[in-house]
Amino acid sequence: MPRLTKLARVALATLLLGGAFTVVDAPSAHANGHQIVMSGYAFGPRTLTITAGDTVTWVNQDSAPHDVKTTSGPEPVHSPMLDKAGTWSHTFTVAGSYGYVCTVHPGMTAQLVVKAAAPRTPTPQAPPAHRHDNPAHSTASPAREPAPATSSAHPHRTKSTAAAVPAPSSAAPSTPADRGVPVQPAAAADTAAGSARPLDPLLILAGVVAGVAVLCLLLVGSRSATGAAAGQGGAAKG
Repeated sequence: MPRLTKLARVALATLLLGGAFTVVDAPSAHANGHQIVMSGYAFGPRTLTITAGDTVTWVNQDSAPHDVKTTSGPEPVHSPMLDKAGTWSHTFTVAGSYGYVCTVHPGMTAQLVVKAAAPRTPTPQAPPAHRHDNPAHSTASPAREPAPATSSAHPHRTKSTAAAVPAPSSAAPSTPADRGVPVQPAAAADTAAGSARPLDPLLILAGVVAGVAVLCLLLVGSRSATGAAAGQGGAAKG
């Protein structure tokens, strides 16, 4: 863990230093470098246009010494004496037209025009997040805690209502009697039940006996009638 903490600190320091160098070098990223050559006892180019913040470097390619000194312009500029292969640089920050000359060779003249730098567009910043914390709501929210009391009252009302509902069902059977409607379906149901009951065996036996007796009487009667008819026939023959 200590090793990881040390590595994290090193990485954080590297990021911070990299961001610092980026911020410092940001303005110079927009600056350009220009070069003017001193050769053949002349400046080349003789006319140069740059932007404020740009850097100009003079390079002496002659054997004779040369320098740079402004004769006009918003600010004075004077370089040291440059021998062969010598160089000197200057950054122009004030816009305007500069005329300059070599003091050793007055015939060496040139002009430098510095234009004003374009204004930088400010980087849009994200608007701060608006928090909608309202103290009134935060203080009022605890006041809503007694609300469950109302919910506890509802079960009592529900119970009372549920208890009151079965009352009409208990009085329902007395309604037909109060209206005077005859209960005929009940009597018909009793009659049908009586007819559906099985016959008594004794009644069946009595019926069978009665039938046999009637049959015997009929047989006896038929025999008597046959005998009488036969007697009458014999008397008639004699």
